[in-house]
Amino acid sequence: MSTDFHSKEHQILSTLRKVLSEIARDTAPQPGRPHALKPQTVDRMKLCFQLITSREKEIIDEAGGTGMDSRPRYADEPKKTSQVVQFSKAKNKD
Repeated sequence: MSTDFHSKEHQILSTLRKVLSEIARDTAPQPGRPHALKPQTVDRMKLCFQLITSREKEIIDEAGGTGMDSRPRYADEPKKTSQVVQFSKAKNKD
């Protein structure tokens, strides 16, 4: 997703997602060690990620964006164009 924010709400959601990700990384236990967070807390964090992502998608769609799966491209890169070719059946000359 690009860093172009569509609204203040989108900027807030993006910041919340980043902070929540940092918390998840910082509290991740070493292999074989118990997790510092309760399983209910981890489940709620996952739910928060889902809610944030779904609202970000809605904001981008409402703004007429290309979606969250768009890829960056170089300014001098030629745009991909598709051309529809119409084929017609040849008429019999009998």
